[in-house]
Amino acid sequence: MRKARVLFISSEIHPYLDLSEQSEIARNLPQGIQERGKEIRTFMPRFGNINERRNQLHEVIRLSGMNLIIDDTDHPLIIKVASIQAARMQVYFIDNEEYFQRKCTIRDTDETFFAENDDRTIFCGRGVLETVKKLGWSPDIIHCHGWMTALIPLLIKTSYKDDPMFHNSKVVYSLYNDSFTESFNKDFGKKILMDGLSSEDVKGLEDPNYVNLTKLAMHYSDAVMKSSTTLHDEIESTFKSLSKPTLGYKSPEEYIEAYYSF
Repeated sequence: MRKARVLFISSEIHPYLDLSEQSEIARNLPQGIQERGKEIRTFMPRFGNINERRNQLHEVIRLSGMNLIIDDTDHPLIIKVASIQAARMQVYFIDNEEYFQRKCTIRDTDETFFAENDDRTIFCGRGVLETVKKLGWSPDIIHCHGWMTALIPLLIKTSYKDDPMFHNSKVVYSLYNDSFTESFNKDFGKKILMDGLSSEDVKGLEDPNYVNLTKLAMHYSDAVMKSSTTLHDEIESTFKSLSKPTLGYKSPEEYIEAYYSF
């Protein structure tokens, strides 16, 4: 029998971005799960402030080259890869010159929220899933970290639900204290639509803010974890009311074993 496969998707992974609660978990958890006998793949966006030379990123030509259509415009998908040698772990990066050329993550140097964060969220979610298909690697569990991965549970349960690569995949969503006060473009719900997705599926995004985006992710996930000590009040309340498997916050000393058992 083949090893169980776990796909990790995070908007932050240390050491490629500064150390944070999320980037630390997204760095250590895949290694811990791999050391416990599972097969893993790990993805993140290639933000412009990631030093490609220092981290030895290089393009994977066989995975790059496809275009993703967002808002009736073609956007080339570039896939890069780097290795964390100490963990014997590869990290794949979702890249696009238009979306990820700025030397910041989600805000400019003056703390302005990027207007294209909505398109970047769509691009990252679809980019990961299309790349996994190209790899021919069918995950048993898809573990999503951070709001930029929030569309993946929706996509797996709608547009990709009949795809043999994801037909049996279970989705776990980790909640972090990563809220933002701005709203995405009001047309965000329409931009998401693709084959297998209807306006009814995204009706919670009439106001595309952090809370509604996160609630959508929780709704379509098979299980939800609390990965920060504190959460946005409304997200905390929704998490406590979920009628699906959940896991409360675990300390840095215990979360790898707790997540593995879960």
